[in-house]
Amino acid sequence: MNHNSELGDFLRSRRARLRPEDAGVAFGGGARRVPGLRREEVARLAGVSADYYARLEQGRHPHVSETVLEAVARALCLDDTERGYLFELARPGSPGRRRRRPAGVPRMRQRIHRMLDVLNDVSPAVVLNHRSDVLGANHLAKQLITDFDTLPYRDRNLARFVLLHPAARDLYMDWGQVAESFVASLRLAAGRHPDDRLLNELVGELSIKVPGFSTWWAGHRVDQCAHGTQRLDHPVVGELTLSYETLALPADPDQSIVLYTAEPGSASAETLRLLASWTTPTNTLETAPSQAPSN
Repeated sequence: MNHNSELGDFLRSRRARLRPEDAGVAFGGGARRVPGLRREEVARLAGVSADYYARLEQGRHPHVSETVLEAVARALCLDDTERGYLFELARPGSPGRRRRRPAGVPRMRQRIHRMLDVLNDVSPAVVLNHRSDVLGANHLAKQLITDFDTLPYRDRNLARFVLLHPAARDLYMDWGQVAESFVASLRLAAGRHPDDRLLNELVGELSIKVPGFSTWWAGHRVDQCAHGTQRLDHPVVGELTLSYETLALPADPDQSIVLYTAEPGSASAETLRLLASWTTPTNTLETAPSQAPSN
């Protein structure tokens, strides 16, 4: 990833989406030649010169201070995720930033295996890394989404499944929204792990094979996809609406567990119980084999 060009593209995309009235910028009405704010307007809001901001947007200011970045983030009304992404792009060599080369597909701890097993009859659950590689999934998640153990190693990735697998378009009733969210998550991961070869290869493959991916990617939306709601049309039990929560695993960097739940007493809760009762695990450890390809 070229951080200079990525930084400029990101700033321009955030500037273009911001209406003058939302940023408190007064203008005399009439047509504007550029969508959103002008460079000089962002510079004025951030308290820097127009030339300084122009060089920042062009990637020609390698030593930008934290104070300036904070001011630019406020001027562009960035949320916490976007602010963090801005810092990743603008200061890739800053102290404390992890520059290690990520492992190919790390193993999941035995205690996390047990956690998934305990949740088998309660909640579909999957463990992902920053690339959305599926490190483990309990039986109910495999019945709800797909049995990742039956897929080739390179395909055991939730983003790849959602964006490329034909069954995903039938499963996710709002496929476009779900797909765009995964692209936003990959965009955020790419900013944090610019040297991750497997991640870069995944993005390159998706940009070729998925219509609309390049447009979503160029939109520079970044999102942790920490929680939300998904509507699914399961081929066996039919429609259900599930909430999901993504919980970080502090002892395992870049790993998180995604839990799916239904509103208590709802039709979806009954449908999920039905799915659990119809599918009995063949063993008590429903997770992917421990060996994985290296980076």
